[in-house]
Amino acid sequence: MPEATGGPVLGPTMVEWLKAREETRQHVESGAPPVDAAWVQRLADLLATERSWQDQYTDLVGLGSPSGRFPSSNR
Repeated sequence: MPEATGGPVLGPTMVEWLKAREETRQHVESGAPPVDAAWVQRLADLLATERSWQDQYTDLVGLGSPSGRFPSSNR
């Protein structure tokens, strides 16, 4: 998708989303029992961050569609 001068930029958002996904993956893989409340809170925070970045990414991708919105998921 071509970037408009002064418009939103997809690259940095995608980089941050992928970073959030990687941090979440690493945290889940480190969750050896016993998993305590602090571990669960950190995972919840990471998932919320990942979701936020995913929402921003899909909003930016949607800007290039005729409707201006990202197509809804089939899930």
